[in-house]
Amino acid sequence: MIGTTTWKIRETWLDSRHFAGKTPPLMSDTTRTLKVAIPKGSLQEPTIELLAKAGYEVYVSSRGLRPGSNDPELDLYMIRAQEIGRYLGQGFIDCGITGHDWAYENEVELLDLAELPYSRASSLPTRWVLVVPEDSPIRKPEDLEGKRIATEGVGITKRYLRERGINAEVEFSWGATEVKVPDLVDAIVDVTETGSSIKANRLRIVDTLLTSFPHFYANPVAAADPWKREKMDRIALLLKAALGARGKVGLKMNLPSGRLNELLEKLPSLRRPTVSQLSEPDWVAVETVIDEIVVRDIIPELKRLGAEGIIEYPLNKIVP
Repeated sequence: MIGTTTWKIRETWLDSRHFAGKTPPLMSDTTRTLKVAIPKGSLQEPTIELLAKAGYEVYVSSRGLRPGSNDPELDLYMIRAQEIGRYLGQGFIDCGITGHDWAYENEVELLDLAELPYSRASSLPTRWVLVVPEDSPIRKPEDLEGKRIATEGVGITKRYLRERGINAEVEFSWGATEVKVPDLVDAIVDVTETGSSIKANRLRIVDTLLTSFPHFYANPVAAADPWKREKMDRIALLLKAALGARGKVGLKMNLPSGRLNELLEKLPSLRRPTVSQLSEPDWVAVETVIDEIVVRDIIPELKRLGAEGIIEYPLNKIVP
């Protein structure tokens, strides 16, 4: 484990090098801070967008390793998702967002504060899959006995084989794993969301080892600190609220009160809509939250019912 002195030196080096030409965010000596890791790489942009919807603007420096924030109580680190679990487990970082797969890979004891169902390219989870060429004789996991597998997720793959009593050689792959079969290895374990890349490379999925979304994890010791835990819980609440608003919009309108029951039967609302009496006795105001995808179909129906002043507006958060 890196000693305290070494880590302070590393912090100073990061501050001076990666804020070159920029002024780091100023913090009061008396301000308590929470060290938070943001995944660098394919999850970086969707994570920063999610944090912004949750109310936490992230300002990335030119090198992108020590971003700033509109919250002076956050001390942010941009770290590869593969390493965040390890740094959390060692206590260098208080909390952070990384995939469940990488926490599983590092086999560290972490406090899981929230599952965050978003991913790098879609809303689908990441899948770690066992892949072979289309014409490979390997049809089931047991056929890997004595074979060689290449993967970036060495720990994930070894645990999978161990649980099934399969003896196979697992080697680390630095990337471009698809090109290694069948000439260099018999099979690979790789990450996919849609499977399109696997099909494009004339490969075949034999089994799924692990399904993963990002999670908001905390170091258990840091979470035992009351101030830090309250701060973490607030962040988790707002992150989940931001995800809850994904694909939803607010809709409000004025409606003749005699058509209200018809509206309630047709409106696919998240909750029962809010209905308020207008100053005109025969009219009501209706406000609700619905899936954005149905708006194009429902607005003509609303007009048919006599609705006026229909307004659609975006949502950043929905707190259950």
